[in-house]
Amino acid sequence: MKFDHRFKTDHCDDHSRIYKCDGVSMRIDFIRDMLRVSLIKDEEILPTFSIDPSHTGIGRNGRDKLSLDGFELSAPKIFEDENSVRFRHCDLDFVIELKNFRITVTNEKGILYQDRNGLAYNFEGELGEGFIHYTRREEEQYIYGLGDKAGNVNKNHQHFRLDTNDAMGFKAQYSDPLYKYLPFYICENHAGSYGLYYDTYSLGEADFGKEHDNYYEPFNSIRFEEENMVFYIIFGDAKQITSRFIDMCGGIASVPDWAFSYCGSTMEYTDAKDADERLRQFTKKCEDYGIKAGGFYMSSGYTQIGDKRYVFHWNKDKIPDPKDLSRYFNGRGIKLIPNVKPAFLDDHPLYDDIARQGWFLHYPDGTPAKFPFWGGNASYLDLTNPDAYDFWRKCVREVLVEEGYKDIWNDNNEYDVFDKEVLAHGFGKEVSARLIKPLFSYLMSKASREACEEVNPEPFIVSRCAIAGTQAVATTWTGDNYSSFKDLRYNHYQAMTMALSGFCFFGPDIGGFAGPKPGKELFIRWLQYGVFLPRFVLHSWKEGEESTMPWLYPDMMDTVKKIFDLREKLLPYLSEEMKRCIKENTPLITPLFLRDRDYDREADCFMCGEKILVAPVFDEGADIVKIRLPKSETGFYLRGQGPLIKGESEVKVTCTICDLPVWFTEADKNDH
Repeated sequence: MKFDHRFKTDHCDDHSRIYKCDGVSMRIDFIRDMLRVSLIKDEEILPTFSIDPSHTGIGRNGRDKLSLDGFELSAPKIFEDENSVRFRHCDLDFVIELKNFRITVTNEKGILYQDRNGLAYNFEGELGEGFIHYTRREEEQYIYGLGDKAGNVNKNHQHFRLDTNDAMGFKAQYSDPLYKYLPFYICENHAGSYGLYYDTYSLGEADFGKEHDNYYEPFNSIRFEEENMVFYIIFGDAKQITSRFIDMCGGIASVPDWAFSYCGSTMEYTDAKDADERLRQFTKKCEDYGIKAGGFYMSSGYTQIGDKRYVFHWNKDKIPDPKDLSRYFNGRGIKLIPNVKPAFLDDHPLYDDIARQGWFLHYPDGTPAKFPFWGGNASYLDLTNPDAYDFWRKCVREVLVEEGYKDIWNDNNEYDVFDKEVLAHGFGKEVSARLIKPLFSYLMSKASREACEEVNPEPFIVSRCAIAGTQAVATTWTGDNYSSFKDLRYNHYQAMTMALSGFCFFGPDIGGFAGPKPGKELFIRWLQYGVFLPRFVLHSWKEGEESTMPWLYPDMMDTVKKIFDLREKLLPYLSEEMKRCIKENTPLITPLFLRDRDYDREADCFMCGEKILVAPVFDEGADIVKIRLPKSETGFYLRGQGPLIKGESEVKVTCTICDLPVWFTEADKNDH
């Protein structure tokens, strides 16, 4: 009966239990540090590409969402009667009321996690369509995560769409959705913290107190179009939860050392008629100014025919000899990272052949689905089709890798597909492409990586769109941001949000991609901030304006050079910290409250690795940094030099745009 579902035991073993009511199954699996909960209405469960606890890689067809392979399992003692199930797991007390399957988790401080009173799950459509989950909320809770969401670090009282979007020129304070799809968040309340990850790629919404309902206690809610749902409740403090989530999703792919160096990028060079010459001039300008570059992100202008862009096509008028160009850059120690896009314009030289093979997303009659894309109509390659996946790998290898371009930038891969009638091959069982929309970005990155790995054991793969598990195959960045002081600060909050979502190597386009040319002050402040981020890339497209390059303001080059020299000095530290992050499954940059629970959640400062505390300037006209140092047994050195400053000290440091940025190194115990 609706609103009154009485579940009964159907199956149980040491590590799992299944309860059923009116054709609906609720399954719980006991995993170390977490509980997995599954609501199954339909036995046809889509595979996952995000869960890989053994770090062995996920096969082409994905992984069974209900698989326990690779997990360290637990076997708690169960106490059960006709009304409830009780057990102790992860040093926490669990009660599951079999009426409506309400889960409550408590510790010595009280309720840590609880499903909403009344009805928390959508068993028979009482709550609408799709999967819906309501959980108890506290008014002063903290919510972290959800990928690259805009706004403050704490997402409490906010409502978000769970989707991906090509959000060029987005406002980091409020734009939604952006480029990442990550239905994972951490909730911190009076009793502690827990994480929730929903193993799905379907579109949805998340609400953390914006919605109120007179008939229920205060709640958080999340909803998806997919009916079945597998989700994980992860326990620990915020730092542990983040690490456990990364570990569960396959860990972090290695990053070559050169990728931490400054990498250039601008659409201006490859869009120019003399693209080859403009690109080579970049290396000469770096040499002239004494700037060391590790790479250059090669925008899609190299693929143009007329004013449109055609992936895997070389415009030989712009770049007469692609192999010679790559040889030129490689000879100077600079890697070229070419841009590739997953959509083929309908007048692309390869379009008709791909369509005949049935490798595009399509309608039920087999007709390729077309969408607006870069000034024309295009079809997206269906990477759930094994033959299309192989085709992508072949093109990356033959058109790019064999020409000397062994690192790939996967761009515009948000797959702007909303029509429910558009189908994907689905690894042999057709599925609405809308239901797995963000998954295509992962498959694109994975296929690109595999193509590069045939000749490059440690490729640098970049993807704009990302899901859980992407960090195991690719790095990312925060997309086409806007140039303003406000966006600089909110890009920082966005970075802290991404770190708490499990991303490790990322960063914004320094100076802002879209919007006005950054003034001198904004330009320098962005460099002072960005020099401590994993990804140190200046990238822009400002029509009618000069590109944001290191030499944007020649009269500021002395200051710019000092910042770039600082980056070079940081490279060994960043490389070693990256290795630690991979080993420990932790982000490289983190908010201070992960080490000092009482620290301001919205602080401008952050940790770069374990030893460097960064205190940027985000306010126009400001030239002083005021900071309370976090708790520390050993204390800190300003810019790595004495005298020693005690932890929790209030510090004020002058920092004009002519100064080096403000940072502190934590002292070692043997410094005393």
